Amino acid sequence: MITIALIFAFACYGIGLLLTLWRITNGPDPADRILALDTMVINVIALLILYGIWHGTAVYYEASMLVAMVGFVSTVAYCRFVLRGDIIE
Repeated sequence: MITIALIFAFACYGIGLLLTLWRITNGPDPADRILALDTMVINVIALLILYGIWHGTAVYYEASMLVAMVGFVSTVAYCRFVLRGDIIE
């Protein structure tokens, strides 16, 4: 039963990842692209956690934490660049 749930979750997050990729390429303004990038990071985190559950190892949980930190920093840096024109003052 857990296998079917994992396959369904992989499919849902995979479709979500493709839709956010489409939004990044065709977003009307930079704010939409930043939001899509943040959503894409969240989908990747979910896929890593699902993959960790699938294989029964904790390594992917730690990898998801690293992706979360890098995703947060990249989202903040991209927002600062759009709002102020530079990242470091």
